[in-house]
Amino acid sequence: MVVPRAHDCMTLFFGSKERYKEFFDTHPGCYFKTSGWIERIGDNTDQGFSEESGLKYNREELIEKYGQEDAEYIIEQMTAHKKQYKQFAYIAMGVEPDDRFEKAAREEAAREGLAFERVEGDMGLIRKLVDGPWAEDEFLVLERGERVVQKWDEGIIGAERAK
Repeated sequence: MVVPRAHDCMTLFFGSKERYKEFFDTHPGCYFKTSGWIERIGDNTDQGFSEESGLKYNREELIEKYGQEDAEYIIEQMTAHKKQYKQFAYIAMGVEPDDRFEKAAREEAAREGLAFERVEGDMGLIRKLVDGPWAEDEFLVLERGERVVQKWDEGIIGAERAK
């Protein structure tokens, strides 16, 4: 099994863990958007929070089930993470059919009162994951009987024999 040395999917969209870390460190409070996220999830308004959070109820269903006050509390708790964001970064991967996803991200940022930045993505790491080669500093290659473990260094992950 081949696993990218990445904290999350943003590393893949940025093309390297170094480029992602540099952006992350210089843009605190940034929420990332890609065409795939927008296409499948939509925006992050509290009307659409249920898909993002995994909650199976929308606003109206929560009100019906729990009443207005409790439903508002649930929604507030499920969307509280949004308060830390200062900007949206739309990562353009070069596979978008047109500008509708970037436009949607810009509009959502404006609605939320957040700054907006377009970032050019990089398909390089994704291509290497699919096609190889799997350089040790970019990928962990597991052998039969090994499992992935978290590391607290630049490697991000490591392998150990499964118990």
